[in-house]
Amino acid sequence: MRLVHWLFIIGALLFVSGIGLVIAAARTAREAPAASAPAITVEPVATVRQIMKGIVDPAAKTVFDAVSTTVGPEGVVEHVPTTDEEWEEVGNSAAALIESGNLMLMGNRAVDKDEWVKMSRAMIDAGRQVLRATQEKNSEKVFELGEPLNESCDSCHAKYRRGL
Repeated sequence: MRLVHWLFIIGALLFVSGIGLVIAAARTAREAPAASAPAITVEPVATVRQIMKGIVDPAAKTVFDAVSTTVGPEGVVEHVPTTDEEWEEVGNSAAALIESGNLMLMGNRAVDKDEWVKMSRAMIDAGRQVLRATQEKNSEKVFELGEPLNESCDSCHAKYRRGL
């Protein structure tokens, strides 16, 4: 064989080998796990009492007081949010209740993995429903949802309240 033929064969083999390496590298890159972001560590700081007094109590009071009926010397007085700012305040309080439920489940705050978790999730669910009602600006729904929200609080306090 002539030198030209050998150079052609070697060139063709190098070309095919190069294509094979590109394909192998592409497969390896596709199968390799993506570099994950560094883990974020969350360290609970507040006690359950602090969460209750600082977040839950004021937020629940805002939700419970948002829609009310008062009977007095002036007759029946209905109170409902009317402005966007008032609705936003009630919605923010509902969101605070939802997040408080999440905080109650973090770290060593969960007293047990059964009732405590169920009751915290009940508060989260009730808060979500109130939040949706505020987004719809539905005062009747906010009023109705006060009962399940109150029940989630009362049932937890009946079992776990320790001088809060």
